[in-house]
Amino acid sequence: MTDRKFHPRQHHHPLPLDQRAVSIQDEYWSSYVNLIKNTVIPYQWEALNDRVPDAEPSYAIRNFRIAAGLEEGEFGGFVFQDTDLHKWLEAVGYSLGTTPDPDLERVADEAIDLLASAQHEDGYLNTYFAIAEPNKRWTNLTDCHEMYTAGHLIEAAVAYYRGTGKTKLLDVARKLADHIDDRFGIEPGKIRGYDGHQEIELALVKLYEVTGEEKYLNLAGFLIDERGRNPSFLHEEWEKRGRTTHWAPGVVQKDPPALEYLQAHKPVREQEVATGHAVRAVYMYTAMADLALHKGDRELLSACRRLWRNMVNKQMYVTGSIGSTHHGEAFTFDYDLPNDTNYSETCASIGLIFFARRMLQAEVKGEYGDVMERALYNTVTAGIAGDGKHYFYVNPMEVWPAASEGNPGKRHVKAVRQKWYGCACCPPNVARLLSSLGQYVYTSGADTLYAHLYIGSEAKLQLAGRKVRVRLDSELPWKGKANLTIAEADGSGAFTLAARVPSWSKQTSFSLNGEPVTPEIRDGYAYLSRDWREGDVLAIELNMEPQRIYAHPNLRASAGRVSLQRGPLVYCFEETDNVAPLASLSLPADAVLRAVHDDWRDGVVCLETEGWRVTAPESQADDLYGTARPRLEKQPLRAVPYTLWGNRQPGEMLVWIREGYNREV
Repeated sequence: MTDRKFHPRQHHHPLPLDQRAVSIQDEYWSSYVNLIKNTVIPYQWEALNDRVPDAEPSYAIRNFRIAAGLEEGEFGGFVFQDTDLHKWLEAVGYSLGTTPDPDLERVADEAIDLLASAQHEDGYLNTYFAIAEPNKRWTNLTDCHEMYTAGHLIEAAVAYYRGTGKTKLLDVARKLADHIDDRFGIEPGKIRGYDGHQEIELALVKLYEVTGEEKYLNLAGFLIDERGRNPSFLHEEWEKRGRTTHWAPGVVQKDPPALEYLQAHKPVREQEVATGHAVRAVYMYTAMADLALHKGDRELLSACRRLWRNMVNKQMYVTGSIGSTHHGEAFTFDYDLPNDTNYSETCASIGLIFFARRMLQAEVKGEYGDVMERALYNTVTAGIAGDGKHYFYVNPMEVWPAASEGNPGKRHVKAVRQKWYGCACCPPNVARLLSSLGQYVYTSGADTLYAHLYIGSEAKLQLAGRKVRVRLDSELPWKGKANLTIAEADGSGAFTLAARVPSWSKQTSFSLNGEPVTPEIRDGYAYLSRDWREGDVLAIELNMEPQRIYAHPNLRASAGRVSLQRGPLVYCFEETDNVAPLASLSLPADAVLRAVHDDWRDGVVCLETEGWRVTAPESQADDLYGTARPRLEKQPLRAVPYTLWGNRQPGEMLVWIREGYNREV
């Protein structure tokens, strides 16, 4: 039997800092954190209560009131509608952990009281099955997301406990987790199965971390290992239901559930290719990495590495988004990354960030930090408008509004952000990630502080037995300067600062207290060890030269095209700054890219250059096809950060622009 233990790393991998130990103080990111706290959380509370005019109803609070017996009515929304409230509570927990707010805490406590009053005596909690189908619990794990919904409740409970110290929601979560542990497993009389939508696995690890109860870690391990090892479970369940699905009740299906879509086609330890529903996949990979860390499981970590390499090197967009098709919100196959029909759900990039941070704990390598940064600075923040009240679910590489309206295959691609969604998983997901941003900036070991993201912040921790306060000052993403300052440090003794060297910075220099220094560069991180003293400053200078990014030749959708990047930001072309159709534009191979400040938003750096525009010859003014060559006209081009697109007048958008036609043609 294979020994899956690798004990040297089991208890010594770096850990994220406690959410209360990190405060964000950043010219760029503080605006997002404050937007979540001051606008998004209150707005989403209104949405959960169906008080946003002209927005799709949430039903979430109403469902809980009905389930608790406080009012009468029918269940509204999706079978997993409870998760909107759960994720909102998780965001609130993170926010309260860094910025106490008695009024917000009171509202959240009332919501928790409501949630607790809907819980059954045996621990079960799900408003759909309490109201709509009380006799069908645990009979359709493929479709009905019962464990997924429970997982989000558990995550909310852990965040709220860590942020406030209150245990009421944690008690609800433990009671629910105990119920699931009683019902599922390999023991006689238990259900030997797993949920169609992964999420609870990573949540159970969090519950183990705050309670120390190993049964939660073991339950997570069971659910991960049973998936694919027992693929017949989902088909047997389907047969027992008379070959029907939740989504088409009463309609007998010809084909059983697609196991690859559910990542259940083979044991997870043997999987090599990212497949199926993208959000489910990265939630599962996150849990796999968590379990590998806690259990010292070398085989599981190897599977994580394989899946990471496939996803990032062959199935990820340049913006750090994943999921190339709207059919099932899923991966398709290697190098299939269409620009105008991609899905790239905001939640999927958030899950990718979860996975990347766990891999950074397993092995500190720059590639994980690079992807975490790419997804955060581009896709995740593109998912929310500057007003905090409009959201993208889908994050396309290319938008033609007329096609979004008139082509059924492109109607999932929106040209403007929406107020809310009937399936509103993304808005509260953005809120919970950005309100917990401090957990992604750093990790620490016994004597090393790792800085993964250049986000201005202060961190309080112990290093080499010393109480230390480190301040990170950053001018990213507009300027390439950052400082790590030892603001406080008691006692003496050497410890290490390790700062990521981003792959986009072609030249990175360091200085210590104003003098050049050459740290050890290892796996994309710069390490500097010394007996640090209060007032010491490690200055980092990153190269912010605009760059052209080219796709692998096998990526057909972007062949002959180029995208632009400056620092961590990917850029795009909007109709507002250029001319339509954007498909008629091309960027000369020798055109100089100029970084310029824009006045439409504070501090924004745009890219300007000279390009070409293709127009129809006079002889073909009204003809669809012709034999005359198109005309070329000089055209100034302007690109803006992708994360900010869609905040002005609606119009076309393009990330990958055709390259060719030197300026002297």
